[in-house]
Amino acid sequence: MYTAKGYQSKDDLVNRYAPLVKRVAYHLIGRLPASVLVEDLIQAGMLGLLDAAGHYDETQGASFETYATIRIRGSMLDELRRNDWAPKSVHRKARQLAEAIQSVEAATGRDAQDHEVAKAMGLSLEEYHHILLETSSCRMVSFEDTTGTGSTPAADRLPDRGHTPPELLDEQRFRDSLAKAIAGLPERERLVMTLYYDRELNLKEIGAVLNVSESRISQILSQAHGRLRARLVDFRFD
Repeated sequence: MYTAKGYQSKDDLVNRYAPLVKRVAYHLIGRLPASVLVEDLIQAGMLGLLDAAGHYDETQGASFETYATIRIRGSMLDELRRNDWAPKSVHRKARQLAEAIQSVEAATGRDAQDHEVAKAMGLSLEEYHHILLETSSCRMVSFEDTTGTGSTPAADRLPDRGHTPPELLDEQRFRDSLAKAIAGLPERERLVMTLYYDRELNLKEIGAVLNVSESRISQILSQAHGRLRARLVDFRFD
């Protein structure tokens, strides 16, 4: 049984870190459609916390809170994927968005601008911005999963001895390519990605930092996702 710094049992850890489950759930729910219930995320997150409490090894270096957060979030993402909550039409629009960005950037050799992508899609700027809002939520699960916040991060699955399976080498190659693509985003999109994923601010909080509306932050984030997808065409992104 895991023992560390005053916590002698699995139940102690679960009771102490239960509020962490709610914190992660409410952070995620702000990115998701209204059809997703926070109670479902909390239930899935508690299973992740139980798993973390049962498997944590303090000799590996990470704090329990860091380890548990990964497992909690991963369990929630697994639940979202199992329920396939994003309509197929939304995924289709996300693909069309990425294809338009890729086409514009291939033709111009620079970052695609809003009006250029809208024109490539045969849309008005207003219609394009509406699609950005529609597709913003469907990008979240697939992106967080590939950045290692799933229930079993790639680093945890790498074997200690022998050889690394080809699928894990492919995953590491993707992660390296993704990091490079994020570094190459336009400054504003890169900043929003950093505040959202690294600093874990929600859309409203980021809007306050940048002095723009919450919906505009959602659009910027969705466009960043589309740009990443366009620049990672050799990989399956959702």
